[in-house]
Amino acid sequence: MDRAFRKDQIDILKTRVARGEISRRRFTQIASVLLGAGAMGVPLAARASSDELVFVNWGGDAGPAYMAAYGKPFEEATGIKVKMDGSGPTEGAVKAQAESGDPAWSIVDAEPFSAEALGAQGLMDPIDYSIVSKDKMRPGFGWEYAASAYFYSYVIAYDATRFGDNPPKSMADFFDVETFPGKRAMYKWGAGMWEAALLADGVKPADLYPLDVKRANDKIAAFKDNVVAFWGGGAESQSLLLNGDASMAIIWSTRARLLVQDSEGDIDFTWDQGIVAPGAMAVVKGGPGGAENAMKFIASAQDPEKQVVMFEMLAQGPANPAADSLLSPDEARFNPVDPSNYALQVPMDTKWYEEHYGSALDAYLSIISA
Repeated sequence: MDRAFRKDQIDILKTRVARGEISRRRFTQIASVLLGAGAMGVPLAARASSDELVFVNWGGDAGPAYMAAYGKPFEEATGIKVKMDGSGPTEGAVKAQAESGDPAWSIVDAEPFSAEALGAQGLMDPIDYSIVSKDKMRPGFGWEYAASAYFYSYVIAYDATRFGDNPPKSMADFFDVETFPGKRAMYKWGAGMWEAALLADGVKPADLYPLDVKRANDKIAAFKDNVVAFWGGGAESQSLLLNGDASMAIIWSTRARLLVQDSEGDIDFTWDQGIVAPGAMAVVKGGPGGAENAMKFIASAQDPEKQVVMFEMLAQGPANPAADSLLSPDEARFNPVDPSNYALQVPMDTKWYEEHYGSALDAYLSIISA
């Protein structure tokens, strides 16, 4: 599901570094990591010793970002070495590591529903909440085998030069091409789109889950002639709006921020009926460094100031609500879990995705590809 989102965050970071949008202090942090072994996200797990942690992310500039925000401070505070592995922690790869009996990975940037499914198979260590603090998490976003680490949202972005006087305020507006003419763009991999369709079809936010997939897919099937593209990556979603191919799109909030900046406000977005999605850290059973040290790393990453670093680098909404007050009003506008923004949205149900995502996606793909 959000594998594509995480790869997209790497592209965003590259763009922001190239533009000079990251502050000199943050750039220096990244540069110092780039000079160190392994910072480019090259798999280094084979060289890890038993007392070192290996944090597995999605490669590229994600390695330097995570190392600057979390890895280096943890090393300095504990003396425990952290290595970045950028080979990509897909569910299948994590399962293969754990089932090997001698995994080379310690902590993974995980989809919560995947971590929960693997944990139920005995392949992940349960989060030790005597070390990791639930008080430093948003309510409802600490699971048995995954600890929330950041947030993003699926939101409606729109052509403000066209709809600025009457902007969309709901998913029903997104599906209403008579009041809001023009082509639309939606996400190729289903997540958030079922929720959008059901909200547009009159389902109340409190009644969304369990998702009525057939009802949602029927709504999308009837609407798809109005969809110019089902995008698979953030850059594509952004270009569809900037080029005028779509008058509205449901996109990631991280890209919405770039669109507002790049278009100087000609493209805007709304948090109304956005779908909030979490990212998490999870611990591979039997990984190098041991479960206790892995839990200490996750606890260290709960520090609000470190999460602000990640927000500045990758626009990840902080998992620790104490970070909200550290963001300026201009930054808070783009934080999906700022209280004023979060109140307008619907959180994804991790349990539902754990149990139903595979079959729901198969049905969705058959509809949009027909």
